Amino acid sequence: MSTTVPSPSAPPGHDDDGLPETFRRVPPQDRDAEQCVLGSMLLSKDKIGDVVEILSVDDLYLPAHQLVFGAILDLYGQGEPADPITVAAGLTKRGEINRVGGAAYLHTLVQAVPTAANAEHYAQIVADRAKLRRLVEAGTRIVEMGYAGDGDADEICDAAGAELHHALQMREESATVRVGDRYADYIDRLEYLQKHGAAKGVPTGLSDLDALTNGLHPGQMIVVAARPAMGKSVLALDFARACAIKHGRPAALFSLEMGEAEIMNRLTAAEARVGLHHLTSGDPSPEDWQRIARAVPRVADAPLYLDVTPNTTALEIKAKCRRLQQRGGLDLVVIDYLQLMTSGRKAENRQVEVSEMSRSLKLMAKELGLPVVVLSQLNRGPEQRADKKPMIADLRESGSIEQDADLVILLHREDAYDKESPRSGEADLIIAKHRNGPVTTITAAALLHYSMFADMASTS
Repeated sequence: MSTTVPSPSAPPGHDDDGLPETFRRVPPQDRDAEQCVLGSMLLSKDKIGDVVEILSVDDLYLPAHQLVFGAILDLYGQGEPADPITVAAGLTKRGEINRVGGAAYLHTLVQAVPTAANAEHYAQIVADRAKLRRLVEAGTRIVEMGYAGDGDADEICDAAGAELHHALQMREESATVRVGDRYADYIDRLEYLQKHGAAKGVPTGLSDLDALTNGLHPGQMIVVAARPAMGKSVLALDFARACAIKHGRPAALFSLEMGEAEIMNRLTAAEARVGLHHLTSGDPSPEDWQRIARAVPRVADAPLYLDVTPNTTALEIKAKCRRLQQRGGLDLVVIDYLQLMTSGRKAENRQVEVSEMSRSLKLMAKELGLPVVVLSQLNRGPEQRADKKPMIADLRESGSIEQDADLVILLHREDAYDKESPRSGEADLIIAKHRNGPVTTITAAALLHYSMFADMASTS
């Protein structure tokens, strides 16, 4: 008796090439929701910021909608109005107006919106579709890798896992958190480490600097620049602490370099006057714990907000700051640091990209009406001079940073180069540009073991 053997070439539910029919369907997307998102953005400038927190251009499925979304963001980032007329002009200038269906389609988008008030809901629908679409795309690539069978099986499995992991890295609604909401968890982590091992402008906290500048003022972009390991991040946190903890005024710190735990360590060291090394090693003394306990209430209650999202853009920071303003006010923004940011779009070169980001941050300061402190790297110029002192010409990658800034502070410590320097423990804040006052040099005490700077008089 003969036995019929089924053909292995096409498994049930698959076409002849072996791919499931499921993968041949239209990917997850919602045209109506995309139209409503774009229409809401064209109707309301405030809704642009809300949408940017949820969506990126790649989350939209239709190429025409991606072009319109990008044109709106370009205008928004330049501080210009974004409506059907201005967006059509921008698309026409780039030769893309016909690719979106002409100027008439932009008016169709506006007419498709029942109400701009639901923009975030529409955006979430689009974001959910995009997440599912990325999952489908990853699944398709994994199936193709499995059927191709090219290479070692373990390597293919590893590559498939990477595809899935990448697809599941979904964008959070907002990575901005209130420090007080995280402080209980921070104390728990610190205990675990010890147990197991391992009316004027916004004040800066430095009296001489405040006397010179009368504080940091709305609309200003303040650049703090230095070579690596001089204490830029420490000074940035000092500004945020003075604003939020000492004076109770809302401040937001965007750190592209340090993680949340590292910032909490530095914040606690400065506020509690506990050696930073005791916190990083997880071994504070009983006296340290008493100081931490006294510091906890004022830190936890402070309106200090922290965002450690990497590879963020000026546009995303602006959207988050606008949201904080709407929810409870915002008096100071600190960004650490400029060269770690991305523009979110292609530029001719890095210098052009940095110039665009610098200009965007200055426009953000003016539009939101608050001071924006931006940290920046210096090039190797100081190390090639005998006295090692930085100059404003040492600003890295872009001369436009100097042009956009209202105040430029160059941070310098002699003991960073000469351990035997008689000025050990001192830092120079070189005011290299001051749009509304004199340029001079201010000396501060560098208490880096506490992760802070202080007035010289308070340490004498």
